[in-house]
Amino acid sequence: MTTNVRDQELLHGIPGSPGVAIGRAIVIGNPRHQVPRRYALPEAHQAELARFRRASERARMQLKGVATNLGSVSAAHSVIEAYAMMVEDPMLASEVERLIRSENRCAEWAVSLAVDSIAAQLARADDPYLRERSRDIEFVGEHLLRGFASQSAGYPTIPRGNLVLFARDLSPADTASIVSGGAEISGAPIIPGSTVVAFVTEGGTRTSHTSITARALKLPAVVGVSDVFDSIRTGDLVVVDGLRGIVVIHPDESSLHDARGRGERYSALRDALALARERAARTLDGTTVAVRANVENPEEARRGREVGAEGVGLYRTEYLYVDRLHPPSEDEQLAAFRDVIASMDRLPIVLRTFDIGGDKFVSTFKLPPELNPMLGLRAVRLAMTRPEVFLEHLRAMIRSTAFGDVRIMVPMVSTLDELRWVRKMVETACDQLRERGEQVPDQIPLGVMIEVPAAAVLADHFAREAAFLSIGTNDLIQYTLAVDRSSRRLAHLASPFNPATIRLIDRVVRAGERYQCPVSVCGAMAGDPLAAVLLLGLGVREFSMEVSAIPEIRETFRRVSVEEAQRVAERALDLSSAEEVDNIVVETFAPRLHDILAGEDVEE
Repeated sequence: MTTNVRDQELLHGIPGSPGVAIGRAIVIGNPRHQVPRRYALPEAHQAELARFRRASERARMQLKGVATNLGSVSAAHSVIEAYAMMVEDPMLASEVERLIRSENRCAEWAVSLAVDSIAAQLARADDPYLRERSRDIEFVGEHLLRGFASQSAGYPTIPRGNLVLFARDLSPADTASIVSGGAEISGAPIIPGSTVVAFVTEGGTRTSHTSITARALKLPAVVGVSDVFDSIRTGDLVVVDGLRGIVVIHPDESSLHDARGRGERYSALRDALALARERAARTLDGTTVAVRANVENPEEARRGREVGAEGVGLYRTEYLYVDRLHPPSEDEQLAAFRDVIASMDRLPIVLRTFDIGGDKFVSTFKLPPELNPMLGLRAVRLAMTRPEVFLEHLRAMIRSTAFGDVRIMVPMVSTLDELRWVRKMVETACDQLRERGEQVPDQIPLGVMIEVPAAAVLADHFAREAAFLSIGTNDLIQYTLAVDRSSRRLAHLASPFNPATIRLIDRVVRAGERYQCPVSVCGAMAGDPLAAVLLLGLGVREFSMEVSAIPEIRETFRRVSVEEAQRVAERALDLSSAEEVDNIVVETFAPRLHDILAGEDVEE
């Protein structure tokens, strides 16, 4: 939706990452809209092919540079390495050459057509892994076209100063380059002194890759902005309000003044909360709550510790397997686990066994085509079909217990048989390590994620057999309400305040209390201030969340009492709609959390 106020435009989207930023727009991620479409005479074919080879080499070197800057421990390193190899794909090169020689297309035009053709073929494939790779081919095509930037006119000059990235989507290579301090955007050099200060994308939701990356970098982001490219041009002055989900193009003086004030207040609040990291997350009536981090790599764990995380409640080990031809070795996995343990100063670390399948496809596993991968061969189900790979995974985890307080957690469990099978595999892995002469602890805590409604219904049985339970609210909401959590159209239905979800969570917590089995929450609800207070009232005392949310959630708990949270939770369990639950939580707690929720002073 676009509203004109004098010369300024307001674009509305989804708040992806909090904060307010002002900067000059740089439009990236869709260079094919600027591709020259000219014909090359036969005598120019060799020159066009030479231009293609130079662009390919430049794109390859740029991607290799990003991968090198990230370092091998980064979860994105192998993804960028794979992109660098895909740039030189023989099938792509052959199709580009055919289009140049047979159809007299210029090199850029040939690349654009070849990428579109290959991506379309992959998108039609029955294999979900191949369908997923169609977007990777498009990302690689974008990087290839950027490789022509120094040879062709028409690519925008990067503005000086604060930059706001506008894209249909941000590829892992784009965001990784930003993370690693890359010197280029869209193939053009960043002028010294220029800084990326915000993201805006046409696609995405609050749980999309761009939103997660922006929150990890503490950069404001607005995602899901419809028709953004109809309004924005490189060089435009913009305001990005990641608190309200608003983008202001050509802001007037009043809008700029308001944005500067709100941005300064939010930054001051965030910094103050980060400085309070040594203070316990203790409620007004004296209950201490554990606040831990969800991480994908050692660097995230280090950032978590800096802002007060009391351990890692979820280490997503599947990112060690991303875009590799072969699984990571036992020693490679152990090295990554040890880095995370060291980052947390021997605080508790929960290693989740790989959650591969569903929306996470990796080349290590040749998964069969499925009509609905989210309901198919995923996580523990996949592990049961690859026992040798899973044993190597477990051996690395067990060996890591020598260096810290390590627990193992199994995702997507829906039956007791699956938990019992994993326990036997842990015992087998321990026996194998003993045969090698290695020390193995007598007890290794083995827990399960409760993210399938069947597991929540059987929570009393799981609480009797598991060492701990961890509620994954993202998938629990998705499966309970039959709503794809990545869908913008259905996002309003996937409410964390839906009574069905709340009742399932309550059932799990009660089962944990009955059988003295600790229960934590590691989904997005844990990192939402209002949802976290409701969880507190339901009896949850251990929370794990993305690193950027930790300071705000710790402060949230300091401003409420368990007694009042319990009263609200009891009322919520009797209500019949998400709107009713939302209303009572907001009415009770939003006034005192106003600065945390909106990034502005209460009097505003």
